[in-house]
Amino acid sequence: MKRLGLMLLVLFLFLPVSAHAGTIGGKDDPGGVPGQWYSGDAPGYIDPNKPVLVFVHGINSSSKTWWENNNMYQTAYNNGYQTAFIDVHPDRDMRENGAIIKERLHDIYNYFGQKKIVIVAHSKGGIDSQNALVEYNAYPYVSNLITLSTPHYGSQLADLAYSSWAGWLASILGSKNDATYSLQTGYMKNYRTQIDSHSNRLKNPVYTLAGTSWGSFGSSLYWGGLYLSSYGSNDGAVTVASSRLPYSTEVRVGKWNHTTVREGETFQYFRPYLTTGVQQFATLASEESPPLSSTEIEAAISTLHRGGQFEKTARETFQVEENVAKLDLDWLSDKKTKDIEIISPSGTVYDHFLHSLDDGIFKGGHHHSFQIPNPEAGQWTVTAKMNKAAYLMTAGFHSDINEEIVLDDTTLEVKNKGNKVKDLQVNININKDGKKKKQSLMKMTTKGKVPFTYKEEGVYTITLDVSGQTAAGNKFERTIVRSIYVDKNGKIH
Repeated sequence: MKRLGLMLLVLFLFLPVSAHAGTIGGKDDPGGVPGQWYSGDAPGYIDPNKPVLVFVHGINSSSKTWWENNNMYQTAYNNGYQTAFIDVHPDRDMRENGAIIKERLHDIYNYFGQKKIVIVAHSKGGIDSQNALVEYNAYPYVSNLITLSTPHYGSQLADLAYSSWAGWLASILGSKNDATYSLQTGYMKNYRTQIDSHSNRLKNPVYTLAGTSWGSFGSSLYWGGLYLSSYGSNDGAVTVASSRLPYSTEVRVGKWNHTTVREGETFQYFRPYLTTGVQQFATLASEESPPLSSTEIEAAISTLHRGGQFEKTARETFQVEENVAKLDLDWLSDKKTKDIEIISPSGTVYDHFLHSLDDGIFKGGHHHSFQIPNPEAGQWTVTAKMNKAAYLMTAGFHSDINEEIVLDDTTLEVKNKGNKVKDLQVNININKDGKKKKQSLMKMTTKGKVPFTYKEEGVYTITLDVSGQTAAGNKFERTIVRSIYVDKNGKIH
C-alpha cells in the first residue's frame, strides 16, 4: 500500500495541472496571480460561430482591469461572447509573459471545446500576446489579435525611466524592471526586426486601435501626454505611431486616453473583427487617423528635465524664453507633499497645484502639477520640502522654438533647423542599462554629432541637455532623451 501511495503521489505531481482559477465575481474571484486564468459567465445562448474572447492586461496591471471600473467584460457578455482572462507578470518582459500566454491559450482552447480564440490585449499585453503567437507557436489556437494602444515600437516614457535625470526616482519606485526595460524604443527596434521577420508573423491577423486624448490637466496621463507630444499624437502613454504595425489593420484612432481605450466603448469598433475567419491584411481609412506628419516622424523638443534625490529641501532653477504661451510643470516624487512652490523671475509665487498618482511606467509616483499661462521670461525657481525623497521635475514649454532644435535619430546629430537660436551648448550623458558610461559637452551653431562609439551589445540611453539664446537674447533650456540598441554585431538600432 505504501508503494502504491508513493506511485500515486508521483503520478499526481507529474500530471499537467490547469491554471484555471475559477470564474469572476464569486468567492474564487481572481487575485492577479501570474499564470492563472479565469472564465467569465456563459451567455444565455452560446453561438458556436462566435470565438472565445481572451483578454490580456498590460504593464503594472492584472486581469481585474477588464471588469473593475470597466464595462468591457459586461459589454462582451451582453453581446453573447464567452470570455476568459489571463494574468501575466506585470513587471516582466514579453518573452516570459509570452510563454505563460501560450500555455494558458492551450488550456482555454480545450476548456471551451477547442473553439477558436480572439485575443483582445491592452498596452504591453499586445506585445506579450504576439510573442506567444509568433515565438511560442500558439497561433493555431487563435484567429485574430486585437491590440488596444499597444506600444509595438516601445514607449518614450520607458526611455525616460532609464535617463540620467529620472534614474533615482525610477529605481526607488521599482520602475526599472524587465517590463520597462523591454519597452524602451531602442530595445523594441531590435525586437521588431526579430518578430517581423519570423515565419509565424502573418499566421494571425492583427488589428489595432489607438487614442489621442491625455485626460484632464493634473492627471498622470496628462503629464505623459505632454511629454509624448513631441513624438506625435498619443493617449498619455503610447503614441499613435507606436500603436501601428505595417502589416496590421488599423481599426480606429479615437479620442480615448490610455485608460478609456480598454473600456467597453471601443467594443463596437473592433466587433467586426471578432471572427474565426481569416481576414485580409489591409489598412482601413479612419476619419481620425490621418497619415503621419513630418512632426510626428521627426521629434521636436518641448520639455526640460531635472531630477535626483534630496534630504529635506530640493531647489531647481530653469530658464523660460520669451513668447511661451503656457508653462506646464510637473514634480513627480516617490512621496506626496503640500510644500512645493514655483517662483517667477519677478518674485510671484505659485503654490496651487493638482495631485495625481501615476499608474503607468512610474507607478506609485506622486504628480504635483502646475499650469501657468504666458509665463514671464527669465529664471524660474522651484522648491519642494519633504524628508528624503527622489524626484523628477518636468517643465513643458508651449513655444515656437520647439521646432528649431531636433535630434536626427539616424545620424545622432543635433540640428538647429532654422538657425534661429544661438550659442548652443549640449551636455551629453550616455547610460547603458541605467548606469553612466560617458558625460561630455558639445558647443555648436547649426548641428553637432553626438559622440557615440560603443560596440558592446545592449540598450543605451542618451540624455541631451540643450541650452542657448533666442534671437531676442533670452536664455532657453530643453532636454532630449533617446534610446538606442547596439546588437551583438555592433550595429545601432
